Amino acid sequence: MSHNTFGHLFRVTTWGESHGPAIGAVVDGCPPGIRLTAEDIQADLDRRKPGQSRFVTQRREEDRVEILSGVFEDDRTDGPRTTGTPISLMIRNTDQRSKDYAAIRDAYRPGHADFTYDAKYGVRDYRGGGRSSARETASRVAAGAVARKVLDALVPGGVTIRAALVQIGSEAIDRLNWDWAQVDANPFFSPDAEAAVRFEEHLDRIRKAGSSVGAVLEVVAEGVPAGWGAPLYGKLDQDIAAALMSINAVKGVEIGDGFAAAELSGETNADEIRRGPDGRPQFLSNHAGGILGGIASGQPIVARLAVKPTSSILTARHTVDRHGAEVDLATKGRHDPCVGIRAVPVAEAMMAITLADHALRHRGQTGR
Repeated sequence: MSHNTFGHLFRVTTWGESHGPAIGAVVDGCPPGIRLTAEDIQADLDRRKPGQSRFVTQRREEDRVEILSGVFEDDRTDGPRTTGTPISLMIRNTDQRSKDYAAIRDAYRPGHADFTYDAKYGVRDYRGGGRSSARETASRVAAGAVARKVLDALVPGGVTIRAALVQIGSEAIDRLNWDWAQVDANPFFSPDAEAAVRFEEHLDRIRKAGSSVGAVLEVVAEGVPAGWGAPLYGKLDQDIAAALMSINAVKGVEIGDGFAAAELSGETNADEIRRGPDGRPQFLSNHAGGILGGIASGQPIVARLAVKPTSSILTARHTVDRHGAEVDLATKGRHDPCVGIRAVPVAEAMMAITLADHALRHRGQTGR
């Protein structure tokens, strides 16, 4: 199985399966001399780990990260520092229940990658989906924490990357109530406290019915310098879209106004520019989402991603098994009624990985 690596200069390779002994990532291309501890990574992992509320899977994983290589500490440093060599990260799996999947050993779960993996490789890990499981995203979050440290080291003042859940099913936030401080104050990562109450009521109904629902997330990166990205085949928005689309269950990505831009006039859509107080260009709006011609404009980079409903539900659905027999299948086990909730820190991680890669690519081409 190939294509387990993302990035050009800052490269992340993830490994492991949902029900194997461990999962992890190898981060290659991290500059030397950056202070990095397991605690730096653990804070992000703790936001993603399962079992934190009744609205996510009840699989109990501590998601404790171990740094196996790529850092060094002695009496000449003020803590562990990156050496410039590959950083290997490992997260042990401790709460697998493979027996929960015995009934689907031969059946293809509707909405899952069971059939397509079998069609491609002739073999599949039916225990939670193996590599196709959202369990793999813990590795991305760990790597994303390293990417954040790289951005802090390369950009004066740092780059702030935050994501929020803005819609669950048909229930959406009121953008006038947007408050970043609310995101970590409720189990939905909602920036609207009032919407979080509605999300709870809506998802409780969905959960008790044994069903699931989709979501929309928004991720914003502030402090990205103008100039990152490249024209044509190295566009920053192109790579952000690829990074976010690679997340499990994501079926749509948009940058800035995205599809809504099709309804705007040219006068409205074009972000006008004036001279700012510091003498630099100042944009009067941000319909472009901080990227023009594939290159960062210096404005906040804004992306949204649509996450489909969790395919594992209690309602029996029509399918076939690997022998061609028609069967009805209800998926048992521990599953997220809305997988989009725990995708919030994953979206942040993939944005960070993409930006760290482009920071190094920009420095390599321009020397700054």
